[in-house]
Amino acid sequence: MEKWGLNTYLYGPKDDLKHRLLWREMYSAEEAVYLGSSIIAKVAGFGCQAFAILFDDIDHSLCQADKEAFSSFAHAEVSVANEIFHYLEKPDIFLFCPTEYCDTLCYPSLSKSTYLRTVGEELHPDIGVVWTGTKVISRELSVESLAGVEEVLRRRPLIWDNLHANDYDSKRVFLGPFKGRSARLVPCLRGLLLNPNCEFEANFIALHTLASWYRSGSCCTDTEDQQQEKETCESEKGKQTETQAHKEGSLQSLYCPEEALSRAIQDWMEEIAKPLQPGRQIRQVEKQSPVNNTESKRFPEGADPGQEPDKITRGSNHKLPQGAHKNSPPSSLSSPSSPAQQGETGPGGGIEPGEEERGKAEQQSLLNWGETSNEKERQSDGVEEEGERERLLKEKGCRGEVQACEPLTPAQVRMLVGLYYLPHEHGVEGQRLLKDFQWLNSKSDCVSVNVKKSEPRKAEEWRSRALQFQLACDCISRLHSCFISSSNRAVLYDLYPYLWDLRNTLLVAKAFVMWLGCRSNASVDLLGESEPWVFKGGIAGELQVELYRICRLLHCKTRGGPDASQCHPDLVGDRLLGAALSLSPEYCFVLEEEEELCGYALGVMDIKTFHKKCEATWLPAMREKYPKPTATTAPGRTLTQEAALFFHSERPSYPDSLLYHFPSMVQLDVLPPDLLLDTSVTRSLATCLLSALKANGSQGVFCEVLPTDRTRLEFLTKLGFLEIFGSDALTREDMVLGRLL
Repeated sequence: MEKWGLNTYLYGPKDDLKHRLLWREMYSAEEAVYLGSSIIAKVAGFGCQAFAILFDDIDHSLCQADKEAFSSFAHAEVSVANEIFHYLEKPDIFLFCPTEYCDTLCYPSLSKSTYLRTVGEELHPDIGVVWTGTKVISRELSVESLAGVEEVLRRRPLIWDNLHANDYDSKRVFLGPFKGRSARLVPCLRGLLLNPNCEFEANFIALHTLASWYRSGSCCTDTEDQQQEKETCESEKGKQTETQAHKEGSLQSLYCPEEALSRAIQDWMEEIAKPLQPGRQIRQVEKQSPVNNTESKRFPEGADPGQEPDKITRGSNHKLPQGAHKNSPPSSLSSPSSPAQQGETGPGGGIEPGEEERGKAEQQSLLNWGETSNEKERQSDGVEEEGERERLLKEKGCRGEVQACEPLTPAQVRMLVGLYYLPHEHGVEGQRLLKDFQWLNSKSDCVSVNVKKSEPRKAEEWRSRALQFQLACDCISRLHSCFISSSNRAVLYDLYPYLWDLRNTLLVAKAFVMWLGCRSNASVDLLGESEPWVFKGGIAGELQVELYRICRLLHCKTRGGPDASQCHPDLVGDRLLGAALSLSPEYCFVLEEEEELCGYALGVMDIKTFHKKCEATWLPAMREKYPKPTATTAPGRTLTQEAALFFHSERPSYPDSLLYHFPSMVQLDVLPPDLLLDTSVTRSLATCLLSALKANGSQGVFCEVLPTDRTRLEFLTKLGFLEIFGSDALTREDMVLGRLL
């Protein structure tokens, strides 16, 4: 902070349980005495010379005793703040956060708020007042919007900026630049405090660009026009041949968020290259600082930079999978990469001679996604046939495979920032992903089975854009793989949960787009009349064999011995999978490893119609393939006969009360069954199936599970399935679970 010209941070300890977990409980009489008599004096005795009293997000009502002592809620707060201010002998910095701290919280409005009028009139003029802007999280802050605030409060406000705060949403982190605040604000403010991300390492760009904004604003005059500033910024972004010296000069007189972002990324690359471990570490620059005493108090005394991450933690509370070594990437990743050895990077994080060429190559591969629309059109002209698209996908690495220890490039870091930009907007990369996915989903009719043969151009355009979307997903997969092998584990541990979640989501989106584009493919004929070369040949036949193998092994494991697989290898598969593969192939998905299939998910859109088709076509073929067992009593039948009897027994129908809300049926199996515990993989498979059913009109799904299969029950519960009481399963020992879509 000192290096960048920032001079203040606010630290609000919240270790008090009654400030957090037990906030509903009142303080006891003894605790109240302790708080009132010793806290302020003790903090001041520690050497603190700046204080803040925060009345945000509290109830406006007063107890009876306070009503008798104070004429209003505002008078009560101001009285307490003034008394503390004088008790501390009027410190140079004393901040007051009002209960109405933004325009939207003012009643009835900013100019007519009696609460703020009272604060402005009675609060000591040397006490600074905190303000967040027009909203709690303001998209923009302008001189004009704060002029009324200054008039009401009778002092320049101190901005508490929540632009990068992410404590309200654990799924988001904000890596974008300080943006939407005119540089002309600097001379109009008492100061500005940036409320950061909860993850410590995620705030590098936010603080770096804040410092650039402050330096630019210090040179601004009150007569500069904000619109002219914006236009000048846009024109400077378009110049590709500016010298570095000119950029340095323009930054001092004008703030452009995109230019500041580029400079911040350049410096962050050096930080990411440093071999740092999770935990608070006293870095070299801090050891040499002679005036950073308050900063040093944030670190545990005697903390060792190499200390284990489970002893000293910082930033994110997310945990990586157990067993992940501090110098190795998490073990649950599907594309593991070895971390960079400490010997590969010097103490200063410098890049080795060979790394520059590799970085250029990686950046070039990313240009396929980040190029302009004109460049896209030029490339798409050469991709006109299906075979050419498949070749391009293969060359670009459709699976997103990556060699171990590839260094992160500036293009990849900029992509990461674009995906986790700011609360009110996504970066260019995020916007493009959403726009392309929405377009592909809305225009998927042009590649469906009912597409008009006279409109091949629309189908070609859809497939071309689907290809670009798949390549974009692959770029993010490569970003994930390179990121987990970076030497700065502190940055990795803070940002890993977000990048991992995004990668898995995009794998599902990519699979869904690929499914949309292949719905016109012919289904595999699994009936007994087929010739052996049709049944076994081709990729479809191989997939069927693998699915039957998984189904057979799982059945033997969960239902009893290997009898069924010894006599009729296809019997279990025909019973559990065959009908769905034959009559509902468009809702069949597979989970594959590098060498073989390891799971599947099947769905039936309308179970009533499906059962009618089974009775008409599938069951007669199966009854001919598997004769009715001769044994008439259950004790005398083998497992094979029990399975074969399924095709000859009368099949009861599901009750209408179940199908009214849950008309679709799903089935999911993986091998080994323990893979269900890895929700990052199996959730993607299940999401593909549920998304496909919902996209085609289903409002709810159900499945049947053995009550003793605890692993599967736990997995389905995590997916939102609940037991449907009063619903009979076709197999009496099963239970029915349902989920609305």
